[in-house]
Amino acid sequence: MAIDNQATKVITGKVRLSYAHIWQPQSIDGGEEKYSCSILIPKSDKETLRKIKAAVDAAIEQGKNSKWGGKIPPNLKKPLRDGDEERPDDEAYAGHYFLNATSKTKPGIAKPIGKGPDGKVKFQEITDTTEVYSGCYAKVSLNFYPFDARGNRGVAVGLNNIVKVQDGEPLAGRASVQEEFANEDFDDIVDISNDDDDFLN
Repeated sequence: MAIDNQATKVITGKVRLSYAHIWQPQSIDGGEEKYSCSILIPKSDKETLRKIKAAVDAAIEQGKNSKWGGKIPPNLKKPLRDGDEERPDDEAYAGHYFLNATSKTKPGIAKPIGKGPDGKVKFQEITDTTEVYSGCYAKVSLNFYPFDARGNRGVAVGLNNIVKVQDGEPLAGRASVQEEFANEDFDDIVDISNDDDDFLN
């Protein structure tokens, strides 16, 4: 049976990136080094969630024939998870579903720069590693595929391309100067004047 890759591909709406290891591959639990990212999808984005469900269903159908001997496993692992249930203490995950996407090869990373004469959006590759980070917003191309590894069966997510659309509050990163030092005592070290407008916000 021919595999319909388009049925298992999704381009998201505006999502937020978390745990974005997209510039250098990393090993997770001693496994193979991969590029990876957690994708936070607002629960209000019904269209992206609909497309993901359809792609997961298509990947399950593929797996039933190509991986699982004609049957759908009873304890099938699905990629879409509820941020409110699984990350109740993480404010960024509130009101979101999330999934983890990986790739053995570096994803394409770009930003839209306008439209060409043909009316199609043109993109510019991003090479500055500080420009796309955990906390920024993007549209992401994903592919869903069945797996059967060491007794685990389910649907995994491949990370294809990332198009940044908006900056956001950095996640799981370094605290700002203001956050770290606002309550420290500097009186005996440096003369701090209250009428100086040139300060860090």
